[in-house]
Amino acid sequence: MSLHEAVAGCSDAADMSRPLGPEQPSVVRYACGGAQVVGARGSFDLSSISPLAEALNRAAAENSKVVLDASGITFADSSLLNLLILTHRTVDLRVAAPTRQLCRLLEITGVDALLTVRSTVEEAAAC
Repeated sequence: MSLHEAVAGCSDAADMSRPLGPEQPSVVRYACGGAQVVGARGSFDLSSISPLAEALNRAAAENSKVVLDASGITFADSSLLNLLILTHRTVDLRVAAPTRQLCRLLEITGVDALLTVRSTVEEAAAC
């Protein structure tokens, strides 16, 4: 089972074809300081987590250090928390520049103690 299947609960493109709301998520990948960076923008929940899960899975396959640029995440629920924990189990995952809402979610759940969280992508990639 892939990371995508575990998080999103689907294994084919037909399951990912649901219409998305006004905060349609977007994901980009690039290299920075010896790490693969995945930049996430928008709202991430069970119906929209698939592109991020796929990007993190690909980044983890290419590099042992992955940084999630979380500065553009406007909403996150347990789907994102689950994805972060599963990704952390397979690769050295760092979270950079999380929004206030995401910081609060990480603190309330204790996931901030599990993950390396830094204020910038550059700092996360360097540590």
